[in-house]
Amino acid sequence: MQTSIPTLFMRGGTSRGPFFNAADLPADIELRNRVLLAVMGSPDRRQIDGLGGANPLTSKVGIVALGTTPGIDLTFLFAQITPDKDSVDTTPNCGNMLAAVVPFALETGMLKAQGETSTFRVLTLNTDMACDITVETPNGQVRYDGDARIDGVPGTASPITINFLDTAGSVCAGLLPTGQVRDTVTVDGIGDIEVTCIDNGMPLVMLRASDVGRSGYETVAELNADTELKTKLEALRLTCGQLMGLGDVSKKTYPKMTLIAPPRGDDGSLTTRSFIPHVCHDAIGVLAAVTVGTACVLDGAITDGIARIGAGSSKRVSVEHPTGEFSVELETDAANPQNVTRAALLRTARLIMKGEVMIPAAVWQR
Repeated sequence: MQTSIPTLFMRGGTSRGPFFNAADLPADIELRNRVLLAVMGSPDRRQIDGLGGANPLTSKVGIVALGTTPGIDLTFLFAQITPDKDSVDTTPNCGNMLAAVVPFALETGMLKAQGETSTFRVLTLNTDMACDITVETPNGQVRYDGDARIDGVPGTASPITINFLDTAGSVCAGLLPTGQVRDTVTVDGIGDIEVTCIDNGMPLVMLRASDVGRSGYETVAELNADTELKTKLEALRLTCGQLMGLGDVSKKTYPKMTLIAPPRGDDGSLTTRSFIPHVCHDAIGVLAAVTVGTACVLDGAITDGIARIGAGSSKRVSVEHPTGEFSVELETDAANPQNVTRAALLRTARLIMKGEVMIPAAVWQR
């Protein structure tokens, strides 16, 4: 006999996966992880026996619960499942899946709509990061259709605004975990290379594409087939992981590696190619975009002389990626321009399916 668990299958930003009420999953973490692996069909490259989409962007899980501390409406635990591995990583955030948290809570009756729009505070348990999420709720129902468009998702949808309250040092000890805005790192097979190690929502190692002999405008397919480059990036990632205080990151999904190049579009700020961490992202993650945007406004970062940024304390940073661009709104402290006080962005989400996922009996046995 199989066991059924209620779930909503949702798209959040440019990612998708099943969402669960935390109360419907096992409290024991080891057992819960076995259940999630069975749900997604891992470990298997095709994830043929589960809901996973055979790609890191479509092998994600959201776990939602009501907040238990004052001022917090919901808690969100993100789980990254690697298709061909038996690992469940709940260390990093996912700003894309975060966009579907409030719609999930409203759809399942965990929360009630507040009016034409509804704003709720969500605490991401992975990194203890809070944000305010606003969705459109006319007539007390989540609205999914609308005119908002995000690159990487076809068509348009209702806008979802995410205002991050405190993202610096989400996983690392601080915004600049090495203590420097720019470091020169020596790596076998690469030599000396300049990087910016930064964490404003997602730990990143940013480097100039030209420093590894690439333009930064290659296609995703070209970069995924570039074994030489990926070998170099992994060696650099392992070295920088130690410098960032993350220890041995060989089995971790962070830090992400981000190649940068001058913008191609008239309105662009910077071109990126993001690795997550061994596969090139078709776009760029939400919190990776926030972190890239933050580097763009820091004097002395690897983005200096490459990024195109306007003046003033309020800045719009257009982060170009393989399938379009991602705009981030940043505000800096007028007295201390190195201090980013606000990061906000727009996403969309959609409920794709609701029902029950079936768990094989063997999963419940050790």
